[in-house]
Amino acid sequence: MASSPCSNTNFDSGLEIKTRSVEQTLIPLVSQITTLINHKDKPKKSERTLAAIHRVGQAVGVAVGRFVAVGEAIAAENQELKDEMSQACFEARRAGDAIAQLTDVGSVAPTPSDGRVTVFSDRAAMVKAARLLLSSVTKVLVLADRIVIKQIITSRNKVLVTLDHLEKVSTFQEFVQIFSQFGNEMVEFAHLTGDRQNDLKDEKKKARMAAARAVLEKCTMMLLTASKTCLRHPDCESARINKDAVFHRMRCALEQVIEIVTEARSCGDSKVLPMSIYNGIRDFKSSVECLRANLYSWSPQDMGSQLDVLVERTEDFTDSPYTSHEQRQAILGLCQLARQEAQQLLQCWIEAQSAHAKQPPENMEVAILKTCQGVSDLRRELHKESVSRASDLLKVHGEHLPLRALKAAGAEGNLEAVAEYSRTLTEQKEQLVETCRLLCHVSGTEPLEITCIHAEETFHVIGPQIISAAQTLALHPSSKIAKENLDVFCEAWESQLCDMALLVREINDVFEGDKRPYLSLPRPGKHSTNLKTSKSVKLDAEEQTSMAKLGLELRLLSSDVDTEVEKWDDQEHEIVRQSQSLASMAYNMYLFTRGEGLLKTTLDFFHQAEVLSEEGLHLCSSLRTFAVQLVDEEKSTVFTEMDKLVALCQQLQMGAKAPAQGKTATFQKVDTSIQTTRGILTVVLAMLPNCNKLHRKYKSERSSLGSPQDWGKDREHRPLSKRKALSMARMAQMALVSTHWSSTWQT
Repeated sequence: MASSPCSNTNFDSGLEIKTRSVEQTLIPLVSQITTLINHKDKPKKSERTLAAIHRVGQAVGVAVGRFVAVGEAIAAENQELKDEMSQACFEARRAGDAIAQLTDVGSVAPTPSDGRVTVFSDRAAMVKAARLLLSSVTKVLVLADRIVIKQIITSRNKVLVTLDHLEKVSTFQEFVQIFSQFGNEMVEFAHLTGDRQNDLKDEKKKARMAAARAVLEKCTMMLLTASKTCLRHPDCESARINKDAVFHRMRCALEQVIEIVTEARSCGDSKVLPMSIYNGIRDFKSSVECLRANLYSWSPQDMGSQLDVLVERTEDFTDSPYTSHEQRQAILGLCQLARQEAQQLLQCWIEAQSAHAKQPPENMEVAILKTCQGVSDLRRELHKESVSRASDLLKVHGEHLPLRALKAAGAEGNLEAVAEYSRTLTEQKEQLVETCRLLCHVSGTEPLEITCIHAEETFHVIGPQIISAAQTLALHPSSKIAKENLDVFCEAWESQLCDMALLVREINDVFEGDKRPYLSLPRPGKHSTNLKTSKSVKLDAEEQTSMAKLGLELRLLSSDVDTEVEKWDDQEHEIVRQSQSLASMAYNMYLFTRGEGLLKTTLDFFHQAEVLSEEGLHLCSSLRTFAVQLVDEEKSTVFTEMDKLVALCQQLQMGAKAPAQGKTATFQKVDTSIQTTRGILTVVLAMLPNCNKLHRKYKSERSSLGSPQDWGKDREHRPLSKRKALSMARMAQMALVSTHWSSTWQT
């Protein structure tokens, strides 16, 4: 998705946009209106410019008409919001019609001198219509979003009611009948929350939602087997404890989902977690480096206090019984070194202030560098300790020896052996819990911190649940249900270990700086050839005005591509993601033609053009893979468009790398790059609908051949067999996991 222009517009509605779907709906509209409002105040327009303005105005009018039709349909289905939605739709339609009329070429007469027409004579009316349109459209979107939230809350309430019924059943027949209803409700809740998770803009909220849904995913199967075990052995205390723990955890996860979507805060959520060491070091270094710009931006007392808090947090490492003597000494030594470097900086700082220096002297500059290096070395050592400990634990637990021993002891009815292996598992659980806490200190991002906390809580809860399940099996060694229950909890433990391995890898990637680069931005260093052959040039105001005319059509095409990819059901498809990247990069190039955005110079612009050409070639590769499944005629159509795309991408790549000497040549190179990029987007826009149609066709054919029946087609609540009850739990679990793994940990 292109970078949002919402922050650059003066027509902000005052509402915070919290979801990507709302933002992506507004972006094309804001861009088009911004183009109209910010157009140069020249009374006479060329035919080319006039046609572009007319096209934008009419596109706004048509888009608003379609949008309002959807809003009115939503209003008809939701009586509680009907009045508000209808009023917002009325205002949007009126504003859209006003903009279309103001940009209507046919309503403006040519001037006598040269026959050219004059537009925007009433600029104030255009501004007023634009403000009204954005305000009303945003209100419609926010009201629609409230409906989505209401759907999630209603779905959660249905799940809770059924959960209460499940907890109180006394016969197996009654249980499987109610579990049928529960399975359907969980599938619905899973899809609603999965869509919401992917739609959230806030990565922290998205991580919390993913954690809550992961709990529901695992607990769905646990609830089935724990309840069956308790029904089969109603007098068994360990079975009751096991079941109660599952129900409690599911309710907590359901409540957390609602807190996220409604932005409510529970009593437990009001507790502020201590800052991680990673964030503490980052903030400390930032404050120290600010002294270069302002010697009086910070006080010596504050620096000492902040460093003391930072060192105090390292006690989680040094006080751990699992930290070796050598590692403890290394951490303590680095803490002492950081204090010494900070003390030296403090002395230089006080001397500079006493001398009323405006800039830090040379000795203070050296002290700043050493202090920052000292805390960076400390962070590196703590990262090394936590990641190496996690890796060692994962190797030890890879064979799952305590779990195997517990299963064997339970199947033999050996309570003493179960107690012994339970102590071993408890010891390993404590090690994993503490390691997750240390990983949280060095994780580097808030989403990863949340994932560490989730892993810590999961090990802390599942460990005792495995033990209670093993105790139940030991008391009833011939019970198939008790054995199945223990297997399910052991699988959840093993699954969490796999999740932890992925978590450690992601933390390492952040530390090493190997996060996935944003394709929409130029990547310095990769295209070193350009650094030698191109000289950075800034366009003057007149050239920017001329280039803006070329960029207008580029912007419209990028908006059209964004609109087209939104029609795909599979938003994770490679063709979709790569097409979105191309539109995003083209949007950055458009902003450059207006003197805005992240591309400040022509050197940045040509870097972006190279990256765009590479992404276009990646799209060609995806199209080739996609075409393999097609019949000859369909395959030929895709290959024809793909050949055009390859040629244009290669042309853009060669043009961007070609040296340009002098201002005129550089300007011409920019112009050619925009023309070629426009050609690339035109080809992409032409082939997307056809690929989407073919993708749906073959997906439908595969589905009709081998997919299970949709639950929504059979709502009869008949008593289920044990096998069907089990399959229903697994389907609800799959609905949760399908979105859980596609959440935005992909960075």
